[in-house]
Amino acid sequence: MTDKTDQIKGKVQETVGKVTDDQQLEAKGKAEEIKGKASEKADDLGDTIKEKTGELKDKVAGVFNKLVDKVDGKD
Repeated sequence: MTDKTDQIKGKVQETVGKVTDDQQLEAKGKAEEIKGKASEKADDLGDTIKEKTGELKDKVAGVFNKLVDKVDGKD
């Protein structure tokens, strides 16, 4: 399931648990919702790390190329 689906499913279970006074279902729903939110945040963090790693790679490549140019006398 997707992260949002887990969150929605969890919220529904939590609500049904509250309405029916089923504490176990309510707790299961809260856990499912938290799992979905945590997974979504982890995905976001992974995307940010990939983006920042790419930026760093580009900067390192730029510095390296400038150094190579200096060594080759092109600067």
